[in-house]
Amino acid sequence: MTAALATIELPPPRRRPMQAGTPAVYFVALVVIALMLGPIIYIILGGFRSNSQITADPGGLPDPWVWTNYFEVLTGGVFWQLVLNSAIVGVATTVGVILLGLMASYVLARYRFRGRGAMYALFAAGLMFPITVAITPLYIVVRDLGLINSLVGVILPQIAFALPVTIIILVPFLRAIPDEIEEAAFIDGCSRLGFFWRMVLPLAIPGVITVGILAFIGSWNSYLLPLFLLNDNANFTLPLGVQAFSSQYSQDTAKVLAFTSLSMIPALVFFSLFERRIVGGLTGAVKG
Repeated sequence: MTAALATIELPPPRRRPMQAGTPAVYFVALVVIALMLGPIIYIILGGFRSNSQITADPGGLPDPWVWTNYFEVLTGGVFWQLVLNSAIVGVATTVGVILLGLMASYVLARYRFRGRGAMYALFAAGLMFPITVAITPLYIVVRDLGLINSLVGVILPQIAFALPVTIIILVPFLRAIPDEIEEAAFIDGCSRLGFFWRMVLPLAIPGVITVGILAFIGSWNSYLLPLFLLNDNANFTLPLGVQAFSSQYSQDTAKVLAFTSLSMIPALVFFSLFERRIVGGLTGAVKG
């Protein structure tokens, strides 16, 4: 009798079917989507128009389609120099955030010492300290270090201001690693550093990818910090370069729209490709 009961499989729990939204909900969603995509579509299509078309009919469609605006931007050296500068700043910031964030998060998550809670609270408080508040003293510090008008002067502060959210996300990942794995690794002769590289880092890959993506996107879209620290056009990042290009070619509206639309593509593509990674990493951090 007991064996027969053991072989009986319980049916899986029934899931409630998802209820379809009301027409009002769909209408509001469509309106929000239109408001979000409308300006982007207008900028992209505006790059395919001439200045005379924009003056005659600002909200019209290209007729005929003008490809020279995008061609001139892509064949010029200004756009690619800005992309290169932004890529350098973004990659360097991401690498620094991941390395420093992992080391700090590992100590806060796996070690017990006096003041650990206060240190974690200090990093959490950094989330409420925007870079706008610190821009003046930050400029003075960077100037005294001789890093004004250099990409390094932009990279270091961005790493510092990205560390709080990085640590908040990574600490739950590292804390969720069972202590039995660490004890077994130490019994097998693995050092603390070896355990970190061989066990902790592979298990924390979802969180590492998430904080890396967030750091890269935040660095790529940063505008205020480069505005204060960079003076040479050759060192401008892409957001700052768009503003400078718009001021220089203020009379050529179509070319400015083409330049702006091309500047949006890298961030949009990058975020679209890694959106699932961001959501999955944040979900894992909440569960941890």
